[in-house]
Amino acid sequence: MLQISQSVKHAVLQRWRQGKFVSTWTPLATAFNAPPAKRINFTRDDVGLFRMQELRSSEGFYLLRENVEHSTQDLIAEATSSQRQRKMVDIFDELSDSLCKVADLAEFVRIAHPKSKYMQAAEQACISICGVVESLNTHKPLYQALSKVVHDGDLMPTTEVDRHVARLFLFDFEQCGIHLPEEERLRVVRLNDYILQLGQKFMNGAVQPTVLPRAAVPEHIRHYFPTAGDNIIITGLCTNASNVQMREAAYRLYLQPSDSQEDLLKDLLICRNELARSCGFQTYAHRALNGSTMERPELVREFIDELSEQLRPRADSDFALMTQMKRKESGQAKALVEIWDTPYFTTQLKRQSLEEQANEFLPYFSLGGCMEGLDNLLHSLYGVRLQNAEMEPGESWHSDIYKLAVVHESEGLLGYIYCDFFERNGKPNQDCHFTIQGGKRLPDGTYQLPIVVVMLGLAQPRWTGPTLLSPARLDNLFHEMGHAMHSMLARTEHQHVTGTRCATDFAEVPSVLMEYFASDPRVLRTFARHFQTHKPISEDMLQRLCASKHLFAASETQLQVFYSALDQVYHGDMAQGQHGANTTETLRAVQNRYYGLPYVENTAWQLRFSHLVGYGAKYYAYLISKTIASWIWQTYFEANPFNRQAGEKYRAEILAHGGAVPSRQLVANFLQREMTPRILADSLIHEIDMDESKIKQLIVSRN
Repeated sequence: MLQISQSVKHAVLQRWRQGKFVSTWTPLATAFNAPPAKRINFTRDDVGLFRMQELRSSEGFYLLRENVEHSTQDLIAEATSSQRQRKMVDIFDELSDSLCKVADLAEFVRIAHPKSKYMQAAEQACISICGVVESLNTHKPLYQALSKVVHDGDLMPTTEVDRHVARLFLFDFEQCGIHLPEEERLRVVRLNDYILQLGQKFMNGAVQPTVLPRAAVPEHIRHYFPTAGDNIIITGLCTNASNVQMREAAYRLYLQPSDSQEDLLKDLLICRNELARSCGFQTYAHRALNGSTMERPELVREFIDELSEQLRPRADSDFALMTQMKRKESGQAKALVEIWDTPYFTTQLKRQSLEEQANEFLPYFSLGGCMEGLDNLLHSLYGVRLQNAEMEPGESWHSDIYKLAVVHESEGLLGYIYCDFFERNGKPNQDCHFTIQGGKRLPDGTYQLPIVVVMLGLAQPRWTGPTLLSPARLDNLFHEMGHAMHSMLARTEHQHVTGTRCATDFAEVPSVLMEYFASDPRVLRTFARHFQTHKPISEDMLQRLCASKHLFAASETQLQVFYSALDQVYHGDMAQGQHGANTTETLRAVQNRYYGLPYVENTAWQLRFSHLVGYGAKYYAYLISKTIASWIWQTYFEANPFNRQAGEKYRAEILAHGGAVPSRQLVANFLQREMTPRILADSLIHEIDMDESKIKQLIVSRN
């Protein structure tokens, strides 16, 4: 929050009392610029959490569990019956929908609800649903019924989408080895359990501080870090510290090798490889990429290599500039930029060349103003409005939640977004999107409306003024709302593939694309104005803000290429015994090939790379999503970010389908061009070059 002086507070209050404080915010902006109204209920009955009557109390989770267990048995009986009257895919989707409605809801409540009774009941529901899913994964008659339909065709007429979704269900089944001989299936089950345990232990170890005896740390750097008795505690990387010795010391000490983490990572990679081979895949990377946008690791590697080749001279230029900055700052003519320097000098370039001051942009991005900007943008592109909806008693899990109805100008209500935007004790410190209920076509022809939650960690609004967003927070808001709108604008027959339920390397495309809108001066001009005076942001500030987001883009992209390549090697060549005796030797080899700064001896950065657990063999997904989003932006929205025709086409050909059509096919059809690694790399390089040119022009114009 921006701190406001007492004199300003007094002036604002005086103007308010005199009736001269005129607001030009829309009702939506006004709502988000004030704390959500606390609802005092004297007459109306509680409607239950998310308007589910069962959840008027935490005990309702037990009823939900019982209901889904009974409905599961009924649907199994229907799917395996010789008298079946519905398409197999419809039965499986209803089975998936009934399980997800409880599992997704329970997972969110377990994480976000402030009351322990609800959290505990939700956790028990999660455990119970996991048990139901495990029993389904071993149900041979159910698997055989689905397999027969996939391979021989259904007795009922089906569409290509039906057949695609049925194949997805079958692949999910076979992930657990149900198609294997019993002894091999049990081995797959054991491997899955062990992989889960290894991942949890590795992630826990990845965030532990480095604790070293005082004597093991050189005396001249001890004072940089906290102590506990005779030990020095290093809790993280000091990437933005102005003291170069502190940056270097933190990097070398925090990233020291750990035998226990090394063993966990090696075991994790070995077990994943064995699991993949048991299920008929060459490597774990082949298994993970099955059904993805890139389809197979060979294409990912080709894309990474092509992008790496084009990035190298551009990244080298970035590092050369950083080296110049370091030499000037340090007064050492032979100083070289190191891997621990890059975030610091990116910040310094913003301050020196673009004259960016800390928090200078904050007053122009009130939360309400940003929501108004989003609303206007969505209306321009899709004919959609975000309407602040009244919350019924008992509907929300906390008093500071907003509820948005997403309403189309001709289609009507599309769904609901619950906005859990503010930090509070016990709430996870992460920006994310949760699906509570997926959209799907119901038997009576109506549509089951999607319900999602967008969670942020913003400061609470105060009586002195609204919550103010930094440029990074603004990007995150647009990003997460991109996920939410993917769910809202999808209109799929099956909930199993609605909205964000698509390939991992495609799910981020709509959200990353929204960041392009959040970085475009034409979009920002529509809502960036001072929260007190309503004065629009100056053109100079606007240009500097947009330019600052692209500084050193080549070297930053090269870093993501390196991470992606390392992840692919770990889950491909290394698992086959083709790379190094340990994960650090592999890291050294991959870094030397794909990154412009050298490996630092006696460090093991990969042992803190927790993304290897959740995104094993899929870390490239963000890079490819960014590339596809860039391609879409350049083709359809760069000329006019408010183009309604382009927005409608994007919704109809991309967003509406969710995962119901293979994502590679969606992109190729939408962009009218084959999605080859070379074309993808060229698209991203073109963006980097254009942004670099704009930055240079801006810097020259300011000197």
